[in-house]
Amino acid sequence: MMINSRNIVPISLASRNFSEVAHLAEKTGEVFLFKNNRPKFRLVDVEAYPEIEMTDAERYEFVARRLLARHRAAFRELAK
Repeated sequence: MMINSRNIVPISLASRNFSEVAHLAEKTGEVFLFKNNRPKFRLVDVEAYPEIEMTDAERYEFVARRLLARHRAAFRELAK
């Protein structure tokens, strides 16, 4: 597996500022967390990797959350 050096993050940074690391994973599709200068964890954006196995219930929940997030303003308006 090839690791892009721009996607390497020290695990200490991830523990201090996870939102920044999550944003990078969202932008690039994946981030590798290094511990003691070695790859330890891989954080992936599940939207970028559709081959990740999910049960039907997990898929429904995933799609529902995406739709709610995308159309939140419309749902708020309908709820009035």
